[in-house]
Amino acid sequence: MENKISERTTLPFELVYSDGEPMESAWHTYQFPLLRELIFLTMEEQGRDDFYVGGNMFVYYSYEQAADVARGEPYLRGPDVFWVGGIEHRRHSRRAWVSWEEGGRLPDVIVELLAPSTAEIDRTLKRDLYAQVFRTAEYYLYEPETLKLEGLRLEGTVYQPMVPNESGQFWSDQLGVFLGVWHGTVGQCSNQDWVRLFRPDGNLVATYAERAEAALQRADFWHAEATKRRADAAEAELARLRALLKDRGLS
Repeated sequence: MENKISERTTLPFELVYSDGEPMESAWHTYQFPLLRELIFLTMEEQGRDDFYVGGNMFVYYSYEQAADVARGEPYLRGPDVFWVGGIEHRRHSRRAWVSWEEGGRLPDVIVELLAPSTAEIDRTLKRDLYAQVFRTAEYYLYEPETLKLEGLRLEGTVYQPMVPNESGQFWSDQLGVFLGVWHGTVGQCSNQDWVRLFRPDGNLVATYAERAEAALQRADFWHAEATKRRADAAEAELARLRALLKDRGLS
C-alpha cells in the first residue's frame, strides 16, 4: 500500500502507541528483550549502525491504518520483534515505527513468538500483511509450546519455507547469522528453550550478561594462575635456599 503522507504531515488524530494488552507469559517477557539485545549485539559485531531493532510496538504502514487505529477499529498488533536495515537508527526516539517518517521503510526481518491467543493470526492475517504490504524479506515464527521454529523467505508476494541446517537453524541473509533454539537459563527462567542467534561458525552470540560473566571467569582464572605461579616460584626459591644452606652445613 502506498503511503500518501510525508514526514512533515500533521495528522488530524493522535497515533496510538499501546493496545494495553499484557505479554503472554514470564517466558515472553524475557524472550522479547533477549532477541532484541542479540540482534543489536550482532550488528555491533559486524560494525553496523545503520539499523533499527524494535518490538512489541505499533508499526504504522499507511495513513488509513493509522486512522482506523485512532478510531478504535479492530487492528493487528505490531510484530513481537523486528529489524530494519539501512536506516539511521539514532535519528530520534521512536514510540512506534511510522513508515512515512522513515522514508517509507518497513521491517526487513520479523520474528513472532507465538502464543495460544495469537498463533492463528500470526500464521494467516499477519503472514499475508507482512508478505503483501510490508514486503518483509524474512519472517520467523517460534512456538514455545512445541519448541518449533519456522523460517520463511519472501519470494514475489508469497513466503516460502526455509530449509534449516543440520542443527535446525535458519540462516538469515538480512542479519548475517543463524536463528536457532538454545536450552538454558535467561534471567529468572531456568532450563528453558529460547530463540537465539548463532554466528556463521556456529558459536552462540552471547548477551551482555554472558560476556561479563565470561570476562569475570577469565579474570578469576588468570588471577588463580598468577597466584599459583607466585606460590610455585616462592616454593622453588625456598627449596633453593634450603639446598644452599645444606651445602654450607648450616642446616
